[in-house]
Amino acid sequence: MMDTKSTPSDLADTQEYDIEDLDPGVKTWFTIGDLASEFDVTLRALRFYEDKKLLAPYRDGRSRIYSRRDRARLSLILLGKRVGLSLMEIRELLDSYSKRDQGRRQLKLAYAKFLKQQELLRAQRREIDLSLEELEDNLKSMRPKLGKTA
Repeated sequence: MMDTKSTPSDLADTQEYDIEDLDPGVKTWFTIGDLASEFDVTLRALRFYEDKKLLAPYRDGRSRIYSRRDRARLSLILLGKRVGLSLMEIRELLDSYSKRDQGRRQLKLAYAKFLKQQELLRAQRREIDLSLEELEDNLKSMRPKLGKTA
């Protein structure tokens, strides 16, 4: 297995890595178990995200070695899932990142998607509230008809 202090050449075949990822004072590489524990996800979920090309860990035999970039991507994937974005929308967010603009394009896109999702969830909440009110009204009218059995 690879140690946590590797060089970019070890990863050249998998994805583009930044020299900042080699800061000796910061953990640079993570195992699948590290990320599963940290983010409280299953190994299967991490493999699923890899199959969907949302994560691209370095492979050392059968072992997966994740970079800080993969860790950041996983954080965004899980945030997107929590707020109800589709995998396609999450992929669009991940793919929009550019170091050249310090992630500004990605931030703008995330803001627009989150704003749209917020509006959708609020509309769904209004519908749920109306459904709950209707159920309450019906239950109130049914109770007296049922007598003591209710």
